[in-house]
Amino acid sequence: MTTETSTFLDHLQTQRARYRYRLPSRPDAGRFIDQLMRLLFPVTQECKSISQHVEETYQNLTEQLVCLLHPLEKNLDENPAVITERFFEQLPIIYDSLLFDAHAIADNDPAAVGIEEVVAVYPGFYGIAVYRIAHELLKLNVPLLPRMLTEYAHGQTGIDIHPGAQIGKSFFIDHGTGVVIGETTIIGDNVKIYQGVTLGATHVAKSMAQKKRHPTIENNVVIYANATILGGYTVVGHDSVIGGNVWLTTSVEAHSLVFHQHQTDVRVKSLEAAEPINFVI
Repeated sequence: MTTETSTFLDHLQTQRARYRYRLPSRPDAGRFIDQLMRLLFPVTQECKSISQHVEETYQNLTEQLVCLLHPLEKNLDENPAVITERFFEQLPIIYDSLLFDAHAIADNDPAAVGIEEVVAVYPGFYGIAVYRIAHELLKLNVPLLPRMLTEYAHGQTGIDIHPGAQIGKSFFIDHGTGVVIGETTIIGDNVKIYQGVTLGATHVAKSMAQKKRHPTIENNVVIYANATILGGYTVVGHDSVIGGNVWLTTSVEAHSLVFHQHQTDVRVKSLEAAEPINFVI
């Protein structure tokens, strides 16, 4: 070993002692979330042999969560076993919320053939499900692991939901790729959003960390593809429709229709006329 290598390894050892947190394994976090989803919604079956006994799977998942929490123990309000118990006590409530979400997708997407398809293959449902699980852990003051779970879902689906966001019942994300929902976003019940929607902040200064930076979306709002809604004081009133490609940084009243107006020229060259025929859309 060279002197330079030895010096570098000494530096890494010193740096390791300065870390504020010890983190669980990212692959372990991904396995936990996927096994938990299979426990809640056993509509898919792995080719390899796994336990089909619900109680055995449940016990295995509790052990996995304790293991994931163990590296964070010094930063937890209670020991990992107690937090794990509190989390699983909320699992029936999480499950009911996810059923509302699955039905919202199945009922509103003409392409969906049933709940089984939504649960098994829809990225919107998966992203919402992981968010709701992570949000419950965040409510128990678990640091970092909730974000690790939602970032795992982000990598799987292209949907980025911060676990700190507050999202109501029957949430529907269609297609999902490119959706971003910031930490202090508040979303009401029966909201539908489409791919590329950003619910973000107008400022990214670190001094804003403890302030509401992201918008509030009230009940029964529809937000179409690639709309961008920014700002902690921005409120989209209930029963409004936000059209595609809208850029919104101010509040709108209930029952509003907001759309991006543009003109597209389509020209078809006539075979008989010297000049092209213009259509304005």
